[in-house]
Amino acid sequence: MERATTTLRQYADALQLTNLKNHAESLIHQAQLDKPSYLEFILNLLSKEVEKRRETDYQRRFSMAGLPKNHDLDYYNFNLSNGMSKSELKQLRELVWLEQNFNVIFMGPSGTGKTFMASGLVYEALKQGYKAYFVSMEELLNLIRLKEMTSTALGKYNRLLRTHLLAIDDIMMFPMKKHEALAFFNLIDHLHEKSSVIITTNKSPKQWAETLEDPVLSTALLDRLLYRCEVVKLKGDSYRMENRETIFKKTENENGT
Repeated sequence: MERATTTLRQYADALQLTNLKNHAESLIHQAQLDKPSYLEFILNLLSKEVEKRRETDYQRRFSMAGLPKNHDLDYYNFNLSNGMSKSELKQLRELVWLEQNFNVIFMGPSGTGKTFMASGLVYEALKQGYKAYFVSMEELLNLIRLKEMTSTALGKYNRLLRTHLLAIDDIMMFPMKKHEALAFFNLIDHLHEKSSVIITTNKSPKQWAETLEDPVLSTALLDRLLYRCEVVKLKGDSYRMENRETIFKKTENENGT
């Protein structure tokens, strides 16, 4: 029995059946107790392998997605008056737009939830089996600069080219050099109608030309992003400033007692 189990683990390893390899004894023991039919036993083994592979794949995609700490839209605060309704958020979370290669642009002042919305939709995509990434514009430009110099940066950049969804945070916040702007355009052009892009920005598209310092390039960029795109305009005061924390404790007098 022990020799047969060892052989079984070796076969499982050769076939990359990780769950069977790691849990051969417990699976055999449970089968001895339950006495399933041959078909039920095989189906149980395969279902556990599929479940394990899906979980491993999800963990791999999640670890590479670059999500910020707060990214779960289940915790979205609808008391925040930023113009986003429950029905609109529900439709965004259903990801029908992602299946259609639509883009989404979150536009509005700082602190109105743009980053949270973008990272939350990346998280939803990951849970539904998509390849999705979240990067700031600064991180993306650094990646563009380094991809010709390091294999690590090149590998990460190539993953972005094959993604289903790419969220870029704080686009056009700082001026870009000519070659950086062109490289950024090439990335968007490659993803055009193949993948979906989420953009967060506090500048209107008309202001992009000033940041890029190239009206022709900005027009071409906007043409690709806005062709199939939902522009979500967020408004209101900064959530962070309204909920700013302090290191000082209030005294009884300050609390009015």
